[in-house]
Amino acid sequence: MNFNTLSGWLAQQGLQESMADISAYVIIIMGILLIAFLATWLVRRTLLPALINIIHKNKMRWDDPLIEHRFFHKISWFVPLIVIHVCQDFLLGDDSAISQFLSRAILAGVVIVATLSISALLSSANAIYTKISKKRSATIRGYTDAARIIVFVFCAIFLIAIFTGRSPWGLLSLLGGLTAIILLVFKDTLLGFVATIQLSATDMVRIGDWVQMDQYGADGDVIDISIHCVLVQNWDKTVTSIPTYALISNSFINWRGMSESGGRRIKRSIKIDVSSIHFVDEKELEELSNIGILNNYLRPKQKELEEYNARHEIETGLAINGRNQTNIGIFRAYVQEYLRRNPNIHPNMTFLVRQLAPTETGLPIEIYVFSKDQVWANYEAIQADIFDHLFAALPTFGLRAFQNPSGHDFQQAIGHHD
Repeated sequence: MNFNTLSGWLAQQGLQESMADISAYVIIIMGILLIAFLATWLVRRTLLPALINIIHKNKMRWDDPLIEHRFFHKISWFVPLIVIHVCQDFLLGDDSAISQFLSRAILAGVVIVATLSISALLSSANAIYTKISKKRSATIRGYTDAARIIVFVFCAIFLIAIFTGRSPWGLLSLLGGLTAIILLVFKDTLLGFVATIQLSATDMVRIGDWVQMDQYGADGDVIDISIHCVLVQNWDKTVTSIPTYALISNSFINWRGMSESGGRRIKRSIKIDVSSIHFVDEKELEELSNIGILNNYLRPKQKELEEYNARHEIETGLAINGRNQTNIGIFRAYVQEYLRRNPNIHPNMTFLVRQLAPTETGLPIEIYVFSKDQVWANYEAIQADIFDHLFAALPTFGLRAFQNPSGHDFQQAIGHHD
């Protein structure tokens, strides 16, 4: 029963012609909406769950993001639009104002549903790429974000064209004439898009990388990369937003190399009070020889020095003559052997115990090694244990760590003078 038939039948029932037309339109539109509702309900209750069940049960996992981003749910909105379109052609006349408005509404609905479906598909594409990529931190988020912006721009153009009756290509040509304004409005987006391409091409940053960018207060793991910003979750669980293009135009530290190397650097110095450095005599050598880990160093070294002095007929009554061992040299040898025996120190990476240039705050003995454990808390504990031991070991070698005098030192000095 089309509009003319229903309107004529209502007129025969005693309704005025205008009221018969209005009633016919209301009845037909309500009927169309009811049919569209039932069709949508049927698809979402039967076909859609069956399709989702098939995807969940198959062995492939790359298609799961389509469900997570509700791609099929958005596609299902085409069903009521198709039903309304078919019913409109059958029940309403093509020349009526309501029919023309409904045609435009249906066309606008198609554009909106298509836009939302493409947006969901782009989001799914990024997730699928991450799943199938060999690099689990890989992402094409920048490309999908740019494509999504383009899709939404075209959606807005087509919607304006539909309701104004103008050609969408005419609107596009108008936008072409406003290129300068568009570039100004979308400046950050364009810069971000270019930066995302550069970051992806050069592999400068990945999701999961530990980055440090002090000018933005960022020090933590990258949790998201888009064309507008890079989100960094700091170690205090706050989140810092960094403009994507800032990673190209400014310097930052990426600790990925440390993570992939298998070790984490320990670089710290002990500053020795220069006045505590001296040659060791026989008594001190005898006492130091009781240190187990120096057995392979102390006696062979002493024998080497004695043979050298004897070969060159050097009078050793005065320690400054010839070659003699110093407490600082023995301490360096002790530190090296102590670190070699430490199971937490990486044996196949840079291993240095070196003496730096003396300064007004003493003679620095620097340790430059790598711990096997990269976890921050464990790394700090390993480093602290090493230096706890070495500071406590200094008096055994007759050495003192340099320290600026405190109020307690002045009090002791005054009390001793009195």
